[in-house]
Amino acid sequence: MPDIATVHTDDVRWYADTFDRVVHNVESAVLGKKQVVRLALTCLVSGGHLLLEDLPGTGKTMLARALAKSLDCSFARIQFTPDLLPSDVTGVTVYDQAHGDFSFHPGPIFHSMVLADEINRASPKTQSALLEVMEEGHVTVDGKTHDVGRPFMVIATQNPIEQAGTYQLPEAQLDRFLMRSSLGHPDAEATEALLAQSQVRDRAVGLSPVVGAAEILQMSQLADMVHVDAALISYVRRLAEASREVPDVRIGLSTRGALAWIRAAKAWALAEGRGHVVPEDIATLAHPVLGHRLLLGSSAAFGGITPDEVIDNLLVQVAVPRDRA
Repeated sequence: MPDIATVHTDDVRWYADTFDRVVHNVESAVLGKKQVVRLALTCLVSGGHLLLEDLPGTGKTMLARALAKSLDCSFARIQFTPDLLPSDVTGVTVYDQAHGDFSFHPGPIFHSMVLADEINRASPKTQSALLEVMEEGHVTVDGKTHDVGRPFMVIATQNPIEQAGTYQLPEAQLDRFLMRSSLGHPDAEATEALLAQSQVRDRAVGLSPVVGAAEILQMSQLADMVHVDAALISYVRRLAEASREVPDVRIGLSTRGALAWIRAAKAWALAEGRGHVVPEDIATLAHPVLGHRLLLGSSAAFGGITPDEVIDNLLVQVAVPRDRA
C-alpha cells in the first residue's frame, strides 16, 4: 500500500495541533477520558453525530457541554421527556396577525451543537423528528425545508434500556449516529482529583472557546482530502459484507455505516499526524462505528454474545492489507 498523502504537511500539522488543543481543553472538565473526547471531536469533524450510552452520573452531559464550550459555536440542550413533541425539537409555523401571514419559528435543533439529553426517554414519534435533520442537515415543516447550517452535530445521551421509563431507539435512528461510546467510571487518579475539587459544581462552565466554526469547517475540508488506498476501501467493504453473513447478526453494517467509517478514519488519521489512512485507523474505530449498528438475533442475545465479540471476530477473520511500501 503506497504511502501517499494528498494533504500538505503544514496542514496536517495545523489540524493535529488544533485537534489536540480542543481535546486538552475538554479534558480539563472531563478527567481521564481522552479517548472518548477524541472520538467525539472526530465525529464533529466528520460531520457525524455521537451517541453516549452509560449509567447516570458518569459524565455524559458534562462531555457534551465541555465540547460545546470549547467551540465558538451556538449550542442548545433539549431535555427529552415522554411529553416532548416533535415541534418542540424542529420548530413550528405560526400565524402572524400583525403581518397577516405565517412565519416559521425555529426550534432548538437550529444550533451548531445540540445536546439531546436522555434521548431514549422521549416517545418514538419525537425521536423520529431527528431522522431527517441528522441525515440531511435540514428539517421540513409544513412542506417547507429549513437548513440548520454547518457545522452541525447532535450529541445524544441515553441510559441503558433496562432503566425505567426508557424507549429503545429504532434501527433507522441508531444508524444515523456515526459513533456510539461510553465513558464509564473514571480511574482512581481521576476520581481522587474530582473528589479533591468537590466544591466545583460545574467543571465545564469556566471553559473558553479554543476554535470557531470556521476552523471546524476547515478541518472537515482537510479530512475530506485524506488519502484512502484502494486496498483499504476493499478492506472496509469486506468487513461490511462479512458482518451481514454472521449467523448471530440480524442486521449487519449498512452502506451508510461503511461510508461513516471511512469518513471517521480520515479525520482520525489527520489527528494522528498523517495525511493517509492506515489499517490501524480502521481497527481503532471499529467498535465505536459498528457497535450500535450490528443488531443480534434473539438466540445470540440469550446466549450472551455481544456486538463487541462479533466485531473482534470480524477483525480477526477478515484479512488486513499489509503490502504497504
